[in-house]
Amino acid sequence: MTENEMLKISVEEFSRVQDWMQLSEKDSEVYKSLKKRYIDLKVILTSSGVNLTEIDRVKE
Repeated sequence: MTENEMLKISVEEFSRVQDWMQLSEKDSEVYKSLKKRYIDLKVILTSSGVNLTEIDRVKE
């Protein structure tokens, strides 16, 4: 898998996780689990040089 393919997959997953977070109650276990993945993806994307300004809708 190339770096560009990995970035594409990570951006797509980041978007999906945010959609699911917005549909979940903030105090639910589902939300807490999604938030962990959200943070992981944020770290991966930031360290890869992706500017999250436009794609981070949750901003937590």
